[in-house]
Amino acid sequence: MLPPTITLDIETIPGQAPGLREELAAAVKPPGTFKKAESIAAWFAENREAEAEQAWLATSLDGGLGQVCVIGYAVDDAPPVALAATDLSAASERDLLMRFFSTAPITVGGKWVGHNILGFDLRFLWHRAMVHGVQPPFPFPHPERKATYDGTVADTMTMWAGYNGRISLDRLCRILGLPGKGGMDGSKVWPMVRDGRMAEVAAYCAADVQRHRAVYRRMTFASAAPTGAAP
Repeated sequence: MLPPTITLDIETIPGQAPGLREELAAAVKPPGTFKKAESIAAWFAENREAEAEQAWLATSLDGGLGQVCVIGYAVDDAPPVALAATDLSAASERDLLMRFFSTAPITVGGKWVGHNILGFDLRFLWHRAMVHGVQPPFPFPHPERKATYDGTVADTMTMWAGYNGRISLDRLCRILGLPGKGGMDGSKVWPMVRDGRMAEVAAYCAADVQRHRAVYRRMTFASAAPTGAAP
């Protein structure tokens, strides 16, 4: 029996730790071109709040500060599974990681598939696992380039654009003649979670897992090109 292939995608939100916003606001600095005290004070009055908000929103991409709220995966041909946090607390995130590590079946020699999985998903999950002290109970690949060489990871962004290149999943889907993301993207995740729409975020994550899997199969010629796709 062949080892499984797991297609992975995660959804993340800005850090929810108490005092984080205030810490980021205190770190905001004006441009270096501002020298006069009155100019600096005016800049802070006009920009500090917005700059701090942007810095806080950006923590959703930082595994040291942000949080994972949904982990989606699919084993081989099975339908995607999307595990979601029950609330925004650190305890709920820890529970989410433990549920994922206890339910995702993987064996030595298995392959992990995703779009920018090396640059983001695997790294973010490792960071959050270390923050919470949750040790993966199976061979969960560390986000290093060697993972692409030993066959444990297939990153479709790297496969298409190279190690220093980037391409969005939506664009790659459209290039390959596959259904795109339909206007939804990661920037909309936090507003949805904030508004209590976690189930919709989980459904979006599951759909992304399907897109990741379809792209990988097209790129490895495991599935035929859709009718009308560019040759």
